[in-house]
Amino acid sequence: MQSHLLLLVIFALCVSTVFAALMRDDVRDQVNLGLRMFGGLLATALVLGWLMYPFPI
Repeated sequence: MQSHLLLLVIFALCVSTVFAALMRDDVRDQVNLGLRMFGGLLATALVLGWLMYPFPI
């Protein structure tokens, strides 16, 4: 059984790493943007999942 949360974390990590590398030139800026983007992706997914929880399929 696969964990959806683990897959979400891996996806957010990959996306934030690639976007930070493409959008910023300085390593310090890349790390800062990557961490902020990673946190934003996780927070948004968790909040949306929590908001959709009461609605059954």
